[in-house]
Amino acid sequence: MASPPAKPDLRKRPRQSRSQATVDAVLEATARILERDGIGAVNTNAVAKLAGVSVGSLYQYFPDKEAIFAELIRRERGRLRRDVASAVGKAEAQSFEMTIAGLLEAAIAHQLDRPALARALEYVEALLPLDDETQSLNEAIVADVRHAMRIHGRPDDPVTAQDVVAMTKGMVDAAGLAGETDKRNLISRVEKAVFGYLKAG
Repeated sequence: MASPPAKPDLRKRPRQSRSQATVDAVLEATARILERDGIGAVNTNAVAKLAGVSVGSLYQYFPDKEAIFAELIRRERGRLRRDVASAVGKAEAQSFEMTIAGLLEAAIAHQLDRPALARALEYVEALLPLDDETQSLNEAIVADVRHAMRIHGRPDDPVTAQDVVAMTKGMVDAAGLAGETDKRNLISRVEKAVFGYLKAG
């Protein structure tokens, strides 16, 4: 039986601020190339040039462009995770509706703040063996929704939380693929769908 493909990863983790700055520059350069020219334009020479680092410095941390893509996906997912957690952290001082709206806005901002990047990374993500990380992220966000529901005295129903996350992701991803850029309009539509579902439940 063939072994599963190796997960793309850094050769080593940066331990100093200068090393972290190199990794950050490589990731941001890759993001800009994806936004401007698409996936086919990404190669280590182009990334190193735009990042202002040598190809040798790039290879100290990234064995290939797949590893760069994977780390860029992790960076963007980390931002989404922090924004969702921040929205939940405000739950006790807000109404349930405001809390859910904050969660939805975090998800939509993740897609529409840099829409070309989000679209490119969705395509790249499907080509990389990151399924376990994708599942972990989804489970963490579902857990955040459940926590918000408990704070507001709502039933701790995992199915409802999963449905809210799936509904939001489906609408947001579809909007991204369609090239939508109107964040307020998308927030309004997703809120109608989610609040309609929650009221019907």
